[in-house]
Amino acid sequence: MKTVHRPLALLTALLLGSTLASTAGAQATVKIATIGPLSGPQSLLGTQMRNGVQLAVNEYKPQFKKLGMDLQLVAFDDQADPATGTAAARKIAADRQFLAVVGALNSGTTIPASAALAPSHVALVSSSSTADQVTDRGLSNMNRIVPRDDAQGPAAADFIANTLKAKKVYVLNDKTAYGAGLANEVEKALKAKGIQVVANEGTEEKNDFSSIVAKIKLQRPDVVYFGGIYSQIGVFLKQLRDAGVTVPVMGGDGLDSSELPKIAGKGAENVYYTTTGAPVEAFPPAKTFAATYQKTFGNPAQSFAVLGYDAGKVVLQGILNAAKANGNKVPTREQVEAAIRKGNFTSLLSGNVSFNSAGDRTSAKLYVIKLVGGKPNLDTTLTVKPAKS
Repeated sequence: MKTVHRPLALLTALLLGSTLASTAGAQATVKIATIGPLSGPQSLLGTQMRNGVQLAVNEYKPQFKKLGMDLQLVAFDDQADPATGTAAARKIAADRQFLAVVGALNSGTTIPASAALAPSHVALVSSSSTADQVTDRGLSNMNRIVPRDDAQGPAAADFIANTLKAKKVYVLNDKTAYGAGLANEVEKALKAKGIQVVANEGTEEKNDFSSIVAKIKLQRPDVVYFGGIYSQIGVFLKQLRDAGVTVPVMGGDGLDSSELPKIAGKGAENVYYTTTGAPVEAFPPAKTFAATYQKTFGNPAQSFAVLGYDAGKVVLQGILNAAKANGNKVPTREQVEAAIRKGNFTSLLSGNVSFNSAGDRTSAKLYVIKLVGGKPNLDTTLTVKPAKS
């Protein structure tokens, strides 16, 4: 009996040993996600953000591999729709391999998505969401590397008053958390300066702005301010200019897209916008990044790629910091959340990043861009700090 079972016992031991050796040699999977529009009218911005994060992941993979971790990026397409983005957040929360998120692109999606991820302590770092409510809710998992609307709005109002010398402004918004929030901040700052705001009108119109253009012609403002996204504002610009209205039009970073001049055509003149990311050439350290981006993706990097890259590096360095504090083992989500909020991140294209207790960047750059011949030109650079801590 003993002789009969010896080969079987030996085989079992060999198989068990092989399995254990294989398990020991296997790398633990660590995932981060992006949430942003990869299809639909805003897909260019979402794709730029995703691609920027991908380049950060490519750089950090070797460091994770040394710790026995296989780093992966999973991109979720929210189609700029809050419900779709929140559904993606729930999928991320359910998969324990996800430790952090870059996103969402739009404030209207970032707000519910971060709330859905908060109970699971999945940290988010947004590279573009500027609405005040993003961080005003006091969530420990929500951070951003861009200025708030209550910094961007007054900066736009200052430019309208001091540079454009406006006395009368017509304000529009796209009825989203981002566009309405930004427009309201601009309105408030303009009124504080004694400048007349003849309207703050919300519209979801995408194709026919004739009734709005007629009201603008009747009011004869010195400047039109539109809080919204390039895909909508480009159509508005074309129809406004075709109607003979040539006054300056200003907006926020939602206008920061190479698609705007294509949509607006000749209407993309006398257009200004504040943005959280300057043209890539305005960042001296971004020259190598831009070349790598072009080689990897076959098209030029824009500012949303730069900021996506920086947000990706913050997330990845935060995970590494948490792993090292955890004995070089895969950290918990709570450890990553704390490491990102408390970290000081250097060597980023947009400058060093640290967060205050609310998750706002303690010091950020804001830029005023003017379209000249349909191309963005840097007009003014401002350093802004969060109004709240």
